[in-house]
Amino acid sequence: LFLKTDAGWRIAVSTAFAAPAGTPAPARALVGATLIDGTGKPPVRDAVVLIREGKIACAGPRSRCPVPAGIDTLDARGLWITPGLVDAQVHYSQTGWADGRPDVLDLRDRYPYEEVERRLRLTPEIFHHAYLASGVTGVFDGGGYPWTVAMAAETESDTRAPHVAAAGPVLSTVDFWLNLPGERQFLDLSGDSAARAGVRYLKTLGAKAVKVWFIVVPGRSFDRVARAVEAAGEEARRVGLPLIVDATGLREAKAALKAGAKMLVHSVWDLPLDAEFLGLMKKNGAIYCPTLTVLDGYGRLDQSGRDGRPPVVDDPNGAVDSLTLARIATTQAVGAGRAPARPNADSKVRAERARVMALNLRRVRDAGIPIAMGTDAGNPLTLPGPAVYAEMEQMARDGMTPLQVLVASTRGGARAMGRDDFGTVTQGMQADLLVLEANPLERVANWRRLRYVVRAGVVRSRAELRVRR
Repeated sequence: LFLKTDAGWRIAVSTAFAAPAGTPAPARALVGATLIDGTGKPPVRDAVVLIREGKIACAGPRSRCPVPAGIDTLDARGLWITPGLVDAQVHYSQTGWADGRPDVLDLRDRYPYEEVERRLRLTPEIFHHAYLASGVTGVFDGGGYPWTVAMAAETESDTRAPHVAAAGPVLSTVDFWLNLPGERQFLDLSGDSAARAGVRYLKTLGAKAVKVWFIVVPGRSFDRVARAVEAAGEEARRVGLPLIVDATGLREAKAALKAGAKMLVHSVWDLPLDAEFLGLMKKNGAIYCPTLTVLDGYGRLDQSGRDGRPPVVDDPNGAVDSLTLARIATTQAVGAGRAPARPNADSKVRAERARVMALNLRRVRDAGIPIAMGTDAGNPLTLPGPAVYAEMEQMARDGMTPLQVLVASTRGGARAMGRDDFGTVTQGMQADLLVLEANPLERVANWRRLRYVVRAGVVRSRAELRVRR
């Protein structure tokens, strides 16, 4: 740019380049907030959190964490700092509505399944953004198409996405049909050899866990199915992957633990937990991920089709994309006369399962077994991102204290992901944290009141993250 001035011609040059992925954010200090660090320790008032190179250099009282001269500061007086939330059970291969689950409500005449899956594969950033805008800085994809594994690896240095770990295709004890012609998200766990081959495939794929869907259907021997799950557990140990099992029956859950399961996703909902179950959980050092609210989405999907009103979307921070919202708004029309294919829509079934899940969560808590918050996001009307609020609030209604919910939703989720470098606001951890406008230890619903989301030291305001529609 040539400028003519009184002193003669001058040349002015200004350039701007996007920083390469993984470039640390500038150093910054968050000053004056009440710090709840996620370890379970008491809050620290008038705290300082010092961030350098995307990590927490110091977190604590001003006397221990003085602010260096010249560093940018964020005045957080009257606010609360917590670790970022971690959702320990999600599915990027599902949409959060019926178009991604034709086994629940078949809309393939309107939304061809292969096109739905193509959109998900090509635009995972929609979910990345929804999670960050809801305060979620880490997620565990608990089963999906093979592309989710590569996608997860790409998020690690991307401050516009949460940390993602992915289990890849699920080993299923039922030869489930919801796949694509040339690509499977469910691998048939037909026997020992299939189990071992499936685990080896997941290892070469780069999966972070072996996920088993443990369902026993009439006419199939329980013992035979359990042996296949045991073979999967043996092979998982051999190749160095944790075994994660979806088992909602007490008998199946015990067999999964005997096979070496390190995490159970979804509550046991058929029977109260007994001493044998609790002993097996402790022996394995296993984590319990209850996913209490996912069944509600099935009920609301069915209710919308019957009463002719669109479902209410609970999205206080404007995280959900416009296409998903538009399709949800048509639920009452497309669902009319099409009965859901799963019993989860039955209100009496859901109520009884909810009662048992609440009882079992309290038993797990009282036994001192680690708990991780997970939503099963991607299922119908369990929306990636904002679904965490209802899940945490239900955990509190079912007997957990706000501090227990906080630890389960931060440090507990990081542990479920196999990570020890985030989940608490302590020295040396990655700077993934939230700044809230109200105290989450007074009301769990205060997690909805985001002011800032920090991912690897990059600070974004709620307004900046809100989806423009």
